[in-house]
Amino acid sequence: MSNSKCPVPKEQQPTNEYLELANSMLFSLPKSNKKYTFVLISTWVVFFLIFLIISSGSVYFSENNFKYIIISFFSSLSAPLLISIRLFLGWNHIYKRLISEKVEYEESGWYDGQIWIKPLQLKEKESLIASLEVKPILKKISQITSIIFSIILLGILFFQNINI
Repeated sequence: MSNSKCPVPKEQQPTNEYLELANSMLFSLPKSNKKYTFVLISTWVVFFLIFLIISSGSVYFSENNFKYIIISFFSSLSAPLLISIRLFLGWNHIYKRLISEKVEYEESGWYDGQIWIKPLQLKEKESLIASLEVKPILKKISQITSIIFSIILLGILFFQNINI
């Protein structure tokens, strides 16, 4: 966006918001499959150990070690699920700002809510960024989130049906 024609502050312009998000430590993870998977798995392992310690002190689980390992295994998946949901919400916000015809912005920071209509050339450029860069990231995050959520649901069903 050229500064002479665009009244939107630089940090609130959708392209700049995209670049800032893409370069941030947490939100850049889904751009790399290995890094994203490694962070989710390591988060899960750390929380699994924490949940093991917490559930080992339970009177209910003191008689049955298998149950407390199973409940720790599946409940610790909530941490990677929350990370994935946070990533999805951030990238989805940027996606919506990029494909929108209008840019909502705050000029002074006092909630003066202005709206600027994007010129056609800028709208096409940002739509291209949204479809080529952001949409694949959203697809990857939503797939991983649904897998994690499905495993958690299967764990709940499994835990409810074990008779040990």
